Amino acid sequence: MNTGNQNSSLKRWGLEERSPEEVLLLLQQGRELARVLTVNRTNLVIRTADREVVAELTGKMLFTSETPESRPTVGDWISVQLFDEGEFAIVHEVLPRRSVLRRKVAGQEVAYQPIAANVDTAFVLQACVNDFNLNRLDRYLVVIQDGGVEPVLLLSKIDLVETRVFDSLIDQVRQRHPDLEIIGFSSVTEDGIKVVRSRMLPEKTYCLMGSSGVGKTTLLNRLSEAELHATASVRELDGKGRHTTTRRYLSLLESGALIIDTPGIRELGTISAETGIKETFSDIVEIAQSCKFTDCTHLVETGCAIRAAVDEGLLDEARLSNFQKLGRESAHHGRSLAERRDHDRDLSKLHKSIQRGNIKRR
Repeated sequence: MNTGNQNSSLKRWGLEERSPEEVLLLLQQGRELARVLTVNRTNLVIRTADREVVAELTGKMLFTSETPESRPTVGDWISVQLFDEGEFAIVHEVLPRRSVLRRKVAGQEVAYQPIAANVDTAFVLQACVNDFNLNRLDRYLVVIQDGGVEPVLLLSKIDLVETRVFDSLIDQVRQRHPDLEIIGFSSVTEDGIKVVRSRMLPEKTYCLMGSSGVGKTTLLNRLSEAELHATASVRELDGKGRHTTTRRYLSLLESGALIIDTPGIRELGTISAETGIKETFSDIVEIAQSCKFTDCTHLVETGCAIRAAVDEGLLDEARLSNFQKLGRESAHHGRSLAERRDHDRDLSKLHKSIQRGNIKRR
């Protein structure tokens, strides 16, 4: 395939224009560009210029990919070598990501887990009933903005609340995030669906994020005007949903927009997310510039501009508390990750020294 055809065929899958020289180099190496559609336990499903193909990582890539972050994730652009007349592929390299949504892996381990790559806009879904949570919204915004992605809040199930309740939810969000775009919708009455659909442009990549039961999969089916994924009912007792999406998958909608559905996220830990925290809490960061001491903890210090703003009712105490909590969490996990990497680096040097015979063995 010539360079022009490959660029053109993959453009509808979100490929930004690449130089003919770059594509030509890949072709000279016997490789092509492809985008990751989904990641399975033992393989990937990718989209080449011609078709969907099952792919596996090279042995070298498996050996050198020491962390989940360095392995392909949904939305990645990769270089592959095709076999069996284009029916099977081997992944050689993950191309540089222009944006990436990532979180701390669940549990005690401190490492990044990529959620999706090369995303333009992330839709955070919260239901107007049971699921609405400002602190959780803060957490999502930190992860999204730290990854260089534009956030949009979608409030689902507006048919289940009165107009005054919906307006109150909007006001609460506006108090914390005055510039955040908010769209309300109902998958039952389809109010707001056209607004969401008009927000999505061809060849741009969007990601749905939120807890189980907020309506991500149902919204995806409405946007695609087809049943792309199965849905499950929400329990009447507590309004909580069951996981219906079990893996992330990149789909091309009839409108030409690309969308990634994600499973409900129970844990959304942060690691060294300074950029996301500063952007999400820009008002607090700005007020802090007026504190008397540069190392102010915003707790009891004299001359603390943050405490003064809280006392004057200009800053919500709960918002400040969440800012401090996310900052401590991010810094703690960042230190733990740095310590682990230092340990791994020292261990690697030791192994290499042994292999070179620089260390005597007993």
